[in-house]
Amino acid sequence: MNLAKRRLISNATKLVDLGFLVFALGLTTVLVVSERGTISFADFLALRIKLVNFILFAALVFTWHLILSLCGLYESKRLSTRRSEAIDVLKATTLATLCLMVPAAFFGKRTITLAFLILFWIFGSSLMVLARLSVRCLLGIMRRHGRNSRYILILGTNTRAMEFAARIESKPELGYRVLGFVDDDWPGNGEFLATSHKLCCDFAGLSEFLRHNVVDEVAIYLPLRSFYEHTAQVAALCELHGIIMRINSDIFNLKIAKSHAEDFDGQGQIMATAEGQRGWPHLVKRALDVCASLLVLIFLAPVLLSTAVLIRLMSPGPIFFGQKRVGLNKRQFVMYKFRTMIPNAEKAQEQLLALNEMTGPVFKIKNDPRVTPIGRLLRKTSLDEFPQLWNVLKGDMSLVGPRAMSVRDYQFFSEDWQRRRFSVRPGITCLWQVNGRNSIPFEQWMQLDMQYIDKWSLWLDLKILARTIPAVLKGSGAA
Repeated sequence: MNLAKRRLISNATKLVDLGFLVFALGLTTVLVVSERGTISFADFLALRIKLVNFILFAALVFTWHLILSLCGLYESKRLSTRRSEAIDVLKATTLATLCLMVPAAFFGKRTITLAFLILFWIFGSSLMVLARLSVRCLLGIMRRHGRNSRYILILGTNTRAMEFAARIESKPELGYRVLGFVDDDWPGNGEFLATSHKLCCDFAGLSEFLRHNVVDEVAIYLPLRSFYEHTAQVAALCELHGIIMRINSDIFNLKIAKSHAEDFDGQGQIMATAEGQRGWPHLVKRALDVCASLLVLIFLAPVLLSTAVLIRLMSPGPIFFGQKRVGLNKRQFVMYKFRTMIPNAEKAQEQLLALNEMTGPVFKIKNDPRVTPIGRLLRKTSLDEFPQLWNVLKGDMSLVGPRAMSVRDYQFFSEDWQRRRFSVRPGITCLWQVNGRNSIPFEQWMQLDMQYIDKWSLWLDLKILARTIPAVLKGSGAA
């Protein structure tokens, strides 16, 4: 598909999507107005449109346009799954729904209630998801019958090249047709020769093959280290012919980190990172951290102030305890808590090492003699943790994430796989917190941190926060 035609289809799809959202907004408004019965539908339609409402509507549509584009809805979805495309749509409609909260909050639009937002999200999401699934179904039928096909040539006859061909051939609805393979004779191609795959030519004959055959894409599956010269020549040849090159980005066989392309100052690069550590969910997580921590600090200000006064009256020394902790990518920061121990408690730790009840580098004693009477109450109720909300506001921490380790504990880490817990911001609460805290061995604690990092999602954060409240009320594992 040429660039002009692709741009035309993309723009038309944007208009349709915006039309769906506007229709969902209108339908929701009509249903809400009719349900309240404060005004008849005819009178509602007869209302004059104020200039400020028109400006708000235009700004809303423009914002929706940006959101839909940023969520990648207009990139090619030929190779994506139905599930991933539906998830992208739901992400976009969720953000579009949240945008409606702005006029409700700042312009007094009382029509926009929680029920209004839910209805709008249901209508908008349903329309956009059904439309895309219908288009995918129609395109799939066309491609199965040979329409809208793309012809791909695969360089290399190794196992990964054949696995790629098998994935393509197992999904005819994608519309890809494997022309065959390109490779020179080599000692390890016995497995390839035993299959029914077609060898189109060797590297020397590739230029001639491209001149006389329809080739839309060339997938390069050559070992880059030993075939760099061949790969560079093929890339230059494809550039001359204007043929799309497809290069397998998983060149290091990474087990956890996923590779993706990114533009860096005008230069394309391949990055390898965990999926949850990038994109809009990460930005939403940070926004939730800031908003929630600020609201809690304001709401609990009287409780926190009373706690500070009690510490001052019942225990000599400072109100707050600040300790250097290891944060994101091993950045050091000072973490704040209400002081629960006697002054200079860290210096006394060396004398108590024989009483340590935790495995691994972490130091914990259930009945620590350094803890003050008011400190025991604060630890039991987790009130000592609340000053960490200031660290969350500063960006040193998150509400949910692996617990921040002290510099002393980090220095005793013996396994590199455990250090991956520092690839995300530390949190006030985590899976360790809601699964028993100090009753969990160090090795299992680290495994829970890895589980959180590998399976991270906004929904997982919300579940951990919801489980933290009863854990705190019961004092599970607190010391």
